[in-house]
Amino acid sequence: MAIALLATIFGPDTGNVAWILVAMIIGGAIGIRMAKKVEMTEMPELVAILHSFVGLAAVLVGFNSYLYHDASLAPVLVNIHLTEVFLGIFIGAVTFTGSIVAFGKLRGKISSKPLMLPNRHKMNLAALVVSFLLLLVFVRTESVGLQVLALLLMTIIALAFGWHLVASIGGADMPVVVSMLNSYSGWAAAAAGFMLSNDLLIVTGALVNWSVRQARPRAGRFVRRDPVLHYV
Repeated sequence: MAIALLATIFGPDTGNVAWILVAMIIGGAIGIRMAKKVEMTEMPELVAILHSFVGLAAVLVGFNSYLYHDASLAPVLVNIHLTEVFLGIFIGAVTFTGSIVAFGKLRGKISSKPLMLPNRHKMNLAALVVSFLLLLVFVRTESVGLQVLALLLMTIIALAFGWHLVASIGGADMPVVVSMLNSYSGWAAAAAGFMLSNDLLIVTGALVNWSVRQARPRAGRFVRRDPVLHYV
């Protein structure tokens, strides 16, 4: 991750490096202080809250990439770019709220009991279907106002979807959920890499996602089912 940061900062198209370094120093100091205060038994909580930052970063990068995209791109490339933006924001929003709920349950701020709403499976499916329809509108329309509306609606749906997805899982399964959120953060980082045309960030996100997938079979010795897929 450090190599990815350095390669991105000192790339040929990067500006305002001084401000970026200042932000890194401030964030690094906060991160070191947080890590030193956390006990080993509280490590899943720290990982969960850090995942939320990755998701939030993907959302912000997505909106920035949409607002400041290259207007000279061919129509096909524009559609590809818009799809990358849409999916990146969706994954980031789900990761953001899901990680916050996981942190709250591990911390004891949110009830560890699973949230059992009526027709919750149909609600999750409806959220995915509506998001897909919004993707079609977002890519095919030429109206900027309609694109912004579709993007904002999808973001709200994705935030609610991520919250409900993790809230529906009991506190006993939270360590496994944190592992799944780690996978989602990898997808979010890879999506940000696509939006920024940064190959190293794409590779880093893919490695994070793949490492989690390799670790899941080992976790299966202790957990009988995948809690996220079970509650979707």
